[in-house]
Amino acid sequence: MSDNADTESTQATAGEDASDAAAPKKKWNGKRLSLFVFLPVLLMLGGGAGAYFSGMLEFSPAEEMSDGSQPVMAAPASDTVFYDLPDMLVNLNTSGRKKTFLKIAMSLELESTDDISDVERVLPRVMDSLQVFLRELRSEDLSGSAGMYRLKEEFLRRANIAAHPTEIRDVLFKELLVQ
Repeated sequence: MSDNADTESTQATAGEDASDAAAPKKKWNGKRLSLFVFLPVLLMLGGGAGAYFSGMLEFSPAEEMSDGSQPVMAAPASDTVFYDLPDMLVNLNTSGRKKTFLKIAMSLELESTDDISDVERVLPRVMDSLQVFLRELRSEDLSGSAGMYRLKEEFLRRANIAAHPTEIRDVLFKELLVQ
């Protein structure tokens, strides 16, 4: 009788295992949870960040909605002042016999009218810094919009160094002639 009871219990456990394997588990394991919950959330956050940084979504703190119909732009700073530098005529660096000249007229954008006296005080230093840089330029360095951008950025950097502690916001070209 004990042999019969052992076989019955063995058959009962085998039957329970078969019924458990046939019934699907309703439990969420780690792989399923990450695949169906965390991955879509991560993709939505990444897509939103990508759209924001690429400029597709524009949230500007300067824009305020007055009545919901049109944005009201914040007023620009009224203290902005432009200071005209004297015109410069410089002989460019050339390897051949042909001489190339550059005539340039530009303005400096300053924060306030108080900065004009500071810039005038160090104007010889600013002009010297810009002319030394211009003398080493070649006409190929000035070609295209990329050349103009590099020239503008270098002028801004050198002018800020020469006029320190006064901050120069921008360098604006009024005339640029290469002959």
